[in-house]
Amino acid sequence: MELLPENCRKALKDAEERTASNKGLTLILALSYSSRWEITNAVKEIVKNGYVHNEITEELVSSYLNTAGIPEPELLIRTSGEQRISNFLLWQIAYTEFYFTEVHWPDFKRDEFLKAILEYQNRERRFGKISEQIKA
Repeated sequence: MELLPENCRKALKDAEERTASNKGLTLILALSYSSRWEITNAVKEIVKNGYVHNEITEELVSSYLNTAGIPEPELLIRTSGEQRISNFLLWQIAYTEFYFTEVHWPDFKRDEFLKAILEYQNRERRFGKISEQIKA
């Protein structure tokens, strides 16, 4: 947050305060964020805390990320026709569903959001498995 202009910090703080009691949806704004930095920093902290190779698990790495304790995203909506991740939550999106749209962010409104949700609801979430494994 310190890297953002004062007016942005104020607007974000205001939004955070106004939505503090909201439940049911987690919104993450990745501002001045780099997933590669996040993973590198987590590894440095793990090493600094004395963990050795056989102690390092996915759960341990996850616990050192900036998003520790936050559910992994179920749906990532990528606007403006781009079809890349752009260094965003590289660790956390392993089983995330993607929705791509040509609509640019400022024009991404309720109707487009509902399209994304409807498409997501019609997908089979397999988490790295095949359909037969899910049905078994």
